[in-house]
Amino acid sequence: MAEIKLNADERIDQLYSKDVKIIQSDAVFSFSLDAVLLSEFAKAPKGGHGLTVDLCAGNGAVGLFFAKKAAGTITEVEIQPRLADMAQRSIVLNDLDGRMNVLNIDLADTLEHIKPSAAETVLCNPPYFVDEPQSTKNPNEHLAIARHEIKTNLATITDVASRLLKTNGKVYFVHRPDRFLDLIDELRAHRLAPKRIQMVHSKIDREANMVLVEAIKDGRPGGVRYLEPLIVYNADGSYTKHVHEALYGE
Repeated sequence: MAEIKLNADERIDQLYSKDVKIIQSDAVFSFSLDAVLLSEFAKAPKGGHGLTVDLCAGNGAVGLFFAKKAAGTITEVEIQPRLADMAQRSIVLNDLDGRMNVLNIDLADTLEHIKPSAAETVLCNPPYFVDEPQSTKNPNEHLAIARHEIKTNLATITDVASRLLKTNGKVYFVHRPDRFLDLIDELRAHRLAPKRIQMVHSKIDREANMVLVEAIKDGRPGGVRYLEPLIVYNADGSYTKHVHEALYGE
């Protein structure tokens, strides 16, 4: 495993279930459970090969985790230079630089670097909050951009995802339930037919706080499957079996 230089505020964390090490920094970005659940929810393309594009990649967590189930190449797209650099160093740290790379670009410019209809799979853990003038944002610019639609938005993301995908290619999103209808509207507007939906609840008696969505490029309308809700914590505060295995393995 390659030796990687860390900045003063950085550390190396590990997702034990995937044996993936990832460079993190609370000062700029650290992955959350949503990245792990998205990588678990997303299916590798048939045969495991084909190009995967990870949009809004942050420090590269989703793409790095997905690399353990997909054998093809993975390109991560991240606008923030500091996060793109962290993602690239994590790729080297995990000896994945032979089939993964990072584009430090505006997401809207992705098709200038990747040919249309080239991807089998698109992954996205996007900014969750609309950028409204009155909304309270984190004073940390890195975190504000990661959480609010300051540099991109759902319309742009779904448009780029659709143009990246081959016919019958799949896109996977994690988002907030209160943006679910916005997401579905944008998917449909960009030739992406929702097919699998799963709500995520912190506990069985709590409202959903995340939603996972799979959509297919130019898929037939209808046939949507609503999966059994995913519960994160048992009543005693321990992780449920599914989440524990996603984090630590069997």
